[in-house]
Amino acid sequence: MKLSTLVAAAAVMALSAGAAMAQQGQGNPMMAKMREACGADMQKYCADKLTDRDARRQCMQENGAKFSDTCKAALAEMRAAMQSAPKPN
Repeated sequence: MKLSTLVAAAAVMALSAGAAMAQQGQGNPMMAKMREACGADMQKYCADKLTDRDARRQCMQENGAKFSDTCKAALAEMRAAMQSAPKPN
C-alpha cells in the first residue's frame, strides 16, 4: 500500500475519532500527539476540506508525502498501535 494511502487512512481515523473524543471531553494521548503533530499540515494543505470526510481523505492522500516528518512519525506511531491492538471477537 502506498505511503500516502496509509498516511491518509490513519490521519482520517485519528482526526475523526479525536474530534469526537474532544467533544465528549475524553482524552487520548496518542490522538492528541497526532493532532498536534499534523494540525499545521492539515491547515496548510487541506484547510478547506476539514469538514467533509471524503474530501479530507482525498486531500490527505494527494498531499501526504508533503506532510512534515513530525506528522508522518506520529501517524506511523498511531498506525503501529492500531495494528497491534487486539481485534474484537
